[in-house]
Amino acid sequence: MIESRLFAGEKLLWSGQPWQGLFLLRAIDIFLVPFSLFWIGFVAFWNYMVWIAPAGPAPLPFQLFGLAFLAIGVFFVIGRFFVDAWLRARTSYAVTTQRVLIERSGPFRSSKSLDIARLPVLELSERGDGSGSIRFDNNRSWFHGNNNIGVWIASSDATPRFLRIDNVRNVYALIAKQQS
Repeated sequence: MIESRLFAGEKLLWSGQPWQGLFLLRAIDIFLVPFSLFWIGFVAFWNYMVWIAPAGPAPLPFQLFGLAFLAIGVFFVIGRFFVDAWLRARTSYAVTTQRVLIERSGPFRSSKSLDIARLPVLELSERGDGSGSIRFDNNRSWFHGNNNIGVWIASSDATPRFLRIDNVRNVYALIAKQQS
């Protein structure tokens, strides 16, 4: 997928993918777990009241409203982890002599191409096992910052980055070398 995007004379220096599988917990989950549990608890109570409460079932629009919010609650509690893993499995990264590329295949196809010489920021975040992330933007707003509070799924964050790649320090050094 990446090699078909190269310009004439451009050489592929590195390619990889984000860590595969389910992320267990991230920093954002300090907010999301309590919120999702509150949400699902409220929706479960709502559905009980409109479907099987002693007073009898509520009108159909109230029942359907409750089911829609129940589906959203299930996504908050467990579905977002599976969607995130599914999106990361379709994501590829590359460093070339001229650009940084981030490609996603499938129904949510996207392509980002960043000129190495004009990257606004190159920020390294390394874990103890040598994996980590590289951010290419310094957008640190509360809503769209590192923790993806406004996004709910790490893979869909609009901030360009290589998310949890192996040997992150080597890739960081390769990009920094191409910048100079």
